[in-house]
Amino acid sequence: MEYRRLGASGLQVPALSFGAGTFGGQGPLFGAWGQTDAQAARRLVDICLGAGVTLFDTADVYSNGASEEVLGQAIKGRRDKILISTKTSLPMGEGPNEAGSSRSYLIRACEAALRRLGTDYIDLLQLHAFDAGTPVEELLATLDGLIRAGKVRYVGVSNFSGWQVMKSLAAADRHGWSRYVAHQVYYSLVGRDYEWELMPLGLDQGVGALVWSPLGWGRLTGMIRRGQPLPQGSRLHETAGFGPPVDDDQLFRIVDVLDGIGEETGKSVPQIAINWLLQRPTVSSVIIGARNEEQLRQNLGAIGWTLTPDQLARLDTVSSVTAPYPYFPYRRQEGFARLNPPAV
Repeated sequence: MEYRRLGASGLQVPALSFGAGTFGGQGPLFGAWGQTDAQAARRLVDICLGAGVTLFDTADVYSNGASEEVLGQAIKGRRDKILISTKTSLPMGEGPNEAGSSRSYLIRACEAALRRLGTDYIDLLQLHAFDAGTPVEELLATLDGLIRAGKVRYVGVSNFSGWQVMKSLAAADRHGWSRYVAHQVYYSLVGRDYEWELMPLGLDQGVGALVWSPLGWGRLTGMIRRGQPLPQGSRLHETAGFGPPVDDDQLFRIVDVLDGIGEETGKSVPQIAINWLLQRPTVSSVIIGARNEEQLRQNLGAIGWTLTPDQLARLDTVSSVTAPYPYFPYRRQEGFARLNPPAV
């Protein structure tokens, strides 16, 4: 397993990490991904550790806390070998103070996550969404206090816009508080929006990307082909609405190239798609998920080899889309291009 620095921090994380969203299986929104119980989860953790995957990502909202509980049971007795990443700030109840990033909520949410995980510290605590109603100074001071108390090691965010991240980093620098070192983002061959603003920000500010949904909401599993119906048992019709739309023609062109590279390398479509991500700037770790051992072992096959420059170029070209203003027009002009070279 390759290990990489998490942003500008001193923490080293595996190039592949495991997403525990399938653990627990409770709740309507974030509970339908899987039904993995503690026994099955422990087996998946065994396989991960055997392959060098030491970072496990979850969130309090996954299965209404059951994901954290199952993960805590699965890692019992080997906490020192594991890095835990969890997220908070999305609603965990109907009350006015049961969501967000206020001091009141963050402290309670952190304590609750620690109890569910069965640990006394969290390696990486991330804000699951930006809370426009809480001053950044209040939330950053609270996060810094959790770090000073030894309950959290590092902090990051997920699904933030560029200005939201930068506003927080500026405030942290101004007051000497702990900075965000990670941004958990959606990024895939069928969703490259991350590159337009967040990737340059990550390069400039030392914020590492933890990539979620690297297979584009199931579109790059290798089961979708031009002119073919969705295979029986596919969950794409259930999950597609949660992510950004993807043009079918664009998807099929990408899959065609992935299939061609698969013939050259002997690798599967998902393995190639994940390997491509591992070559991208700022990517610290790609989060893989699995509902069973077979899926996990397949995804682990994305490492230990590297796409050739020609193969990378073909994937870059076929998956490229026109960036929105102001990212695209200025790069076509020589003066702006000299001042603002592309990050990729």
